[in-house]
Amino acid sequence: MEGTVFTPALEGMKHVKSEEGEMLAKPFLEVCKQILPVIDKFGAAMALVKTDIGGNVSRLESRYSSNPSEFNHLYSMVRAEVEAKTAKGSSSCTNGLLWLTRAMDFLVELFRNLLEHRDWAMSQACSDSYGKTLKKFHGWLASSSFTVAMKLAPDRKKFMDVIGGTGDIYADIEKFCTTFSPLLEENHKFLASVGLDDLKAS
Repeated sequence: MEGTVFTPALEGMKHVKSEEGEMLAKPFLEVCKQILPVIDKFGAAMALVKTDIGGNVSRLESRYSSNPSEFNHLYSMVRAEVEAKTAKGSSSCTNGLLWLTRAMDFLVELFRNLLEHRDWAMSQACSDSYGKTLKKFHGWLASSSFTVAMKLAPDRKKFMDVIGGTGDIYADIEKFCTTFSPLLEENHKFLASVGLDDLKAS
């Protein structure tokens, strides 16, 4: 593979904002989709995360496709639901964006751990990032499933070799974390501004 497994997502992140600085729906969702092949490389350990991300991306994409000009900006989907008083529904796009952002927070934190703690085993990097991000929003069942899945995490060295391709993997991980983090933070700020950043799993 040309570059690393992050190359397409890093390229995509350059197009996520409009000239006015608005988060664009389609490019943001494309970047999330470009991260799915990275998750694939974790195998069974990340099956739950992958399904979750894939489902939320599909939900938001189908809403976008229903009216691309109205939903060109990512947050317009949330604003429409807030006005219609449907934002808190479990199948809402607002809920989809919130959980998509949280899953991406987890991945950013995980890759930050791999970058900063090069002596950590993969399972430790996964558990630590889960504790810092998703755990507080998960109920007992989701939390238990996640903890079991983490035990299936691949060997760190093999994983790094697989995702490295022909590029500098640690440099790309750093770029991924520093570029994607502020975008996710912006999603949280927007969701908090409409009072919807702290919904928990049912």
